[in-house]
Amino acid sequence: MFEKLKQSKLMFWSVELLVLATLVWVSTKINFLFEPIGTFFSTLFAPVLIAGFLYYILNPLVKLLMKLKLKRIYAIIIVFVLLLAAIVLILVSVIPSLANQLSSLASSIPDVFKSIEDWVYQMAALPIFKDLDLTSYIEQLDISYGNIIQQFLSGLSSSLGSIVSTVASTTIVIFTAPFILFYMLKDGDRLVPGIQKFMPEKRKADIVNLLEQLDKTLSSYISGQAIECLFVGTFTIIGYSLIGVRYAFLFGVIAGLTNLIPYLGPYLGLAPAVFVTVFNEPFKALLCCIVVVIVQQLDGNVIYPNVIGKTLKIHPLTIILILLVAGNLAGLLGIFLGVPFYAICRTIVLFIIELVQRGKQEERAALVLESAAETKNSGQ
Repeated sequence: MFEKLKQSKLMFWSVELLVLATLVWVSTKINFLFEPIGTFFSTLFAPVLIAGFLYYILNPLVKLLMKLKLKRIYAIIIVFVLLLAAIVLILVSVIPSLANQLSSLASSIPDVFKSIEDWVYQMAALPIFKDLDLTSYIEQLDISYGNIIQQFLSGLSSSLGSIVSTVASTTIVIFTAPFILFYMLKDGDRLVPGIQKFMPEKRKADIVNLLEQLDKTLSSYISGQAIECLFVGTFTIIGYSLIGVRYAFLFGVIAGLTNLIPYLGPYLGLAPAVFVTVFNEPFKALLCCIVVVIVQQLDGNVIYPNVIGKTLKIHPLTIILILLVAGNLAGLLGIFLGVPFYAICRTIVLFIIELVQRGKQEERAALVLESAAETKNSGQ
């Protein structure tokens, strides 16, 4: 009886689940041991992420300069000089323009809220809403600009400690990310040969192929997204300027940045321009929508197929579900990183499935050869 119990699958899985539950319970009791590890990785996460993003954008330029017979170190120095020049150009020309438009928008917000308040009261005065007495509900909500500013300032004062912490973390990232980027560009080509030393000979070629696929996926996605954002931001600025939208530069930059979010990004980027114009100039808000549709059509039919193509091969519904889950788990960072993280995991899983299937085929082929050899020997 005990022998049958030992060999039963029910007993096996019961013990496995019990061991797993025990490990989880023990881990919750000794979580203080893992806190330093979590702090270590959380500290390195931001600079490594930024350096990795810049690596995939700048590494093709380094390779191009190396094709011109430049040594790698000199190519990296030239790229760093160009990057520094671009940052200085942004600080000198782009940031002041954004700051001026943002300041102008902030000073005009009272007028915007006054327009919203007037529009809401006009809607409440329509005959269809008279029986509902919406005016009293609106007054209870108190959507006045003064009340909104008061709530904002109270929230700002309560989160002052987190703001100071964020500033300190940003300062650390600014000083550490360039060093990480430099060594990524300098020694990035040594990563795969270094990993090869620890690979089993049987699967060395397969694992190298997997690493090349992951590198290609990330490179196509990151560099493609950078080009897409630049295209969408530039042409949105041009379109908004042509139709006479105030703060066109600011809204165009927002549209370019939100384009990093698949499918939902264009609507999020359009929202500020519509919000500012729809209550005073509804026709101009409609023109904003037309500009965004034209830019997105150009992006979807010209830029995206030629830059990113079908590298990710992810269904649109899957992307939307990823955005919902990743946004709930990690907020804005999860929305930006959810899709590439899923693409990496998907590539690894498909690689493992392919290896398993290939292993089974090799086993079947070996059995067939062994059976044929035995038949031949018995015939003799």
